[in-house]
Parts: sequence; structure tokens; C-alpha cells
Amino acid sequence: MLAGMSVDYVVRLEQGRSSQPSIQLLGALARALRLTDDERDHLFYLAGHQPPPAEGTSQQARAGLLRMLDLLGDTPAFIISDLGEVLAQNRMGVLLMGDERQVTGDRRYLSWRWFTEPDARTGHLHPEERDHRSRELVADLRAVAGRRSSDPVVNRLINRLRAVSPEFRQLWTEHEVAVRRADRKTLMHPRVGPLRMDCETLIQPDQLQKLLVLSPADDETRERLELLRVLGIQEFGTPSRSGTSQGTTRT
Repeated sequence: MLAGMSVDYVVRLEQGRSSQPSIQLLGALARALRLTDDERDHLFYLAGHQPPPAEGTSQQARAGLLRMLDLLGDTPAFIISDLGEVLAQNRMGVLLMGDERQVTGDRRYLSWRWFTEPDARTGHLHPEERDHRSRELVADLRAVAGRRSSDPVVNRLINRLRAVSPEFRQLWTEHEVAVRRADRKTLMHPRVGPLRMDCETLIQPDQLQKLLVLSPADDETRERLELLRVLGIQEFGTPSRSGTSQGTTRT
């Protein structure tokens, strides 16, 4: 009942008397049996299929990354899924970019907001860097699509972006592919002005989650970040060390 299949079919499956089960049936069976990721992958291999990406793994910030987020203190940092969904951010990350964990639907993906909402560009990035950012997002999404070619979540996001954004549609046809690891950006903050930030990305081995760390690229930016930190303390009070990270999970 939990897997949405008949008792007769399950019996024939267990006895090896059925045809090769589909990926959808295997996924339903794994959920019904509450298999771990390793057990689920083994089930797929036994049935002659490649296992899809672990369900929910990219939507829940991993404990190790959350601990690193806390250790970074006043350095802005974010835990991001491979599709660009902010899973957690520390206090300075919230002060720098706003709380990006509360959005829902397609808006939780950075690429969706970038290509469909003008404010996503004008509110955060220097105008001269926006074209490069567009190409960067598309190239990174193509890399994700290559790793997760059978994932309906990835395919749905790509298809919807192609339908609503002519710019995305054009860039997608150029077939650029790249995984973002390090770059420099000029963020346009409404309270303290332009911030030149070096962006370093720590990518997990399975590439489903990454830790993005933003550090000041010059002394002027360092001073403006310190001003932003002070403004945050005045506005919200001094946080306890145990409350430094703004981690969250999605269900």
C-alpha cells in the first residue's frame, strides 16, 4: 500500500518472476521500506538501474557544513544546493544578502530569480558583471544537468527557464559548462555601498551541496563589512555564539 503497488506484484518481484521494475517503482519501494541512501542505491543496482541522486540530500544542509558555517564567524558564508537553493547562511550572510531561505517554489533557485526577476540583478551585482554572471549560472546549471540527467526536478527547472526567459534560452543553446569554484564579485549593498568580494566554494564529493565563503578583496570592503556588522548588532542585538548560524532544512 505504501509503495502504491499490488501484493501480487511485490511477491513476483521478490521471487524474480516479474519483468525488470521501472525506476519509479524502485523509488516507491525504497521510500516504503525507508531504505538508507546506500541501501536504496544497492536496490537500484540489483534491478539493473543506475540510482538517481539521493532524494532530499540537496535540500537539507549537512551537519558538517553547518559546523563550518558557525566557525566562520563574521565571514559571510552560505550552504547552497547544486541547483542554487540557499539551505543555510550565517548571520553575516543574512546581513549581506538578506534572508534567502524563506522563498518557496521556483523562486528558491538563484537561477530562476536571476532570469525572471529584474531586482535580483539590480539589487546585488555591479552592472558590468551581470552578463558574466548570467553565463556563469547557465554553465553551472548545465553541469548539474549532466550529472543528474534523469532527475525530473532539474529537467523541470531547465524547461521552465527556457519557456519564460529568452536570455536563458539563448545562453542554453551555447552549451557552455563549468562548475563555479572561485571568482570575484562586486556586490551593491543598499546600506554600505559596493563591496568587492572574493568567492571561494568548497564542493562536497557528490557535488550536491557546497559551502560558499565571501571574503573582502580590499581594505575598503573590509571596513564596509565591519560597518555592516556593527549596523546589524545595533539592529538585532548581539547574537549568542550558539545562534550564529542561520541553518534551516526544507521538507
